[in-house]
Amino acid sequence: MDTLGALTTREGIIGAALALLGDATPLTDAERTLIESVDVLTPPAKHLADLRERIRAGQDPLGEAFCTVYSPATRRPNGATYTPPVVVSAMLAWAQDCPPVVRVVDPGAGSGRFSVAAARLFPHAELVAIEKDPLAALLTRANLATWEAERARVVVGDYRECVPGPVTGRTLFIGNPPYVRHHNIPAPWKRWLTMTARGLGHSASQLAGLHVHFFLATAAFGARGDIGAFITSSEWLDVNYGALVRDLALNGLGARAVLVVTPEAQLFEDAQTTAAITCFELGARPSSVRLKRIKQVSDLCRLEGGQAVRRERLAEARRWTPLLRTARPVPEGHIELGELVRVHRGAVTGANKVWVVDPANTDLPSSVLERTVTRARELIAAGTVLKDGSTLRAVVDLPPDLDALCEDDRRKVERFLKAARRLGVHEGYIARHRPSWWSVGLRAPAPLLATYMARRVPAIVRNLALARHINIAHGLYPRTVISEDTLGRLAEAIRDSITVGHGRTYAGGLTKFEPRELERLLIPNVLEPVL
Repeated sequence: MDTLGALTTREGIIGAALALLGDATPLTDAERTLIESVDVLTPPAKHLADLRERIRAGQDPLGEAFCTVYSPATRRPNGATYTPPVVVSAMLAWAQDCPPVVRVVDPGAGSGRFSVAAARLFPHAELVAIEKDPLAALLTRANLATWEAERARVVVGDYRECVPGPVTGRTLFIGNPPYVRHHNIPAPWKRWLTMTARGLGHSASQLAGLHVHFFLATAAFGARGDIGAFITSSEWLDVNYGALVRDLALNGLGARAVLVVTPEAQLFEDAQTTAAITCFELGARPSSVRLKRIKQVSDLCRLEGGQAVRRERLAEARRWTPLLRTARPVPEGHIELGELVRVHRGAVTGANKVWVVDPANTDLPSSVLERTVTRARELIAAGTVLKDGSTLRAVVDLPPDLDALCEDDRRKVERFLKAARRLGVHEGYIARHRPSWWSVGLRAPAPLLATYMARRVPAIVRNLALARHINIAHGLYPRTVISEDTLGRLAEAIRDSITVGHGRTYAGGLTKFEPRELERLLIPNVLEPVL
């Protein structure tokens, strides 16, 4: 068995890391607790020598083994997506072109890929690797020890609490902050986000992911003149809860460049995602920021190039991704999908557990029950045509004026609404912002339906069942009357033209297609005569 083949268990990985460290390296309580919880497997001497040789050659066998033992699904809740060496090299090459630094801080260090590379490229800088997971921190220690980087310090803890204090000289903050969605962020840390942002004169949404917290911590605790480069999910460029990063980029963080790496570049083996590399200098107020779209790995280089976008334009824009677009040639015989259809996301019920029902298990009148696509998998399973809506669930779609119901139907609806009130549905955000809290207001059936978010391109489905849709899908509504035959050709043209790259891919592989993004899709003009 070769060396990597021996690192197939947590016990084996821990044993290899400890053997590389030796007995002299002090460990934290968290690391010692981890070690005491397993039966450590010490590798044979020949495997240990091979590990040292690979690490000194710039490889990361311990990190690779970690990613093999722990699947992407297991690592995803902790945001542990390890950075490919080509990205590490490009980001550090950019830093080398900046003024000299006396310290390198690697937040969310993982197995220490940035720290180890920095040890080679910045031979006189202090190294600080911060990692919350004690196992990953142990791997970082082992990698740095193999490089004999005595000037390195590994901190086991939360970056927001462990940002190092000021030094005499410039600090480089560089790394891959973990992607953790707000659902998995404890309430005290959401309050920290709000209060820390407020202290810097910004507002923050508690829907922000963990990478936003890392940007904020760096801006709050770094010193003027410090530089940095973070690779994160690109969602902060466009979503409402990314506004804090956009504000920081222009006021405090000092963004110099934002390079958006599209999924076509295939940087991450375990995640099809649109990433953004943000280069910054704390306290700077550049007159413009370089924006660049990267579609292939070879374009990374030293993070050079891109178009300069003035800060005034960035400050006015609610979304930054459109600023990356340049005028694109339209092939002969093609048009944008939006010239033929309007794309509308489905209605938001505000409480699916109440408004989405099984028609067979409710006494509500059929007149207020609309068969509706309520799960993306219903469209995916339908293939190209949704012919029968009888298996779909129904949405309770009540009229704004309940007096429009007959007496018997009104009694049934009132019982339903009384139960809904007991659940507090009428106090929900969506309900409070409807003219009548009980009226969902479904859109008319759309001739074509498309999934909104999935780990694949959208399913484009002819809606022969005339089903309604809620906000897990988009409805495509022709701007003019289109024949059934032309609708079929339109659906086929969309399926043939669309790729994952036309949407926004998030960490974890989910790709989202907003209505305007679908409308910008170039397709053959199906209204032209077929020869």
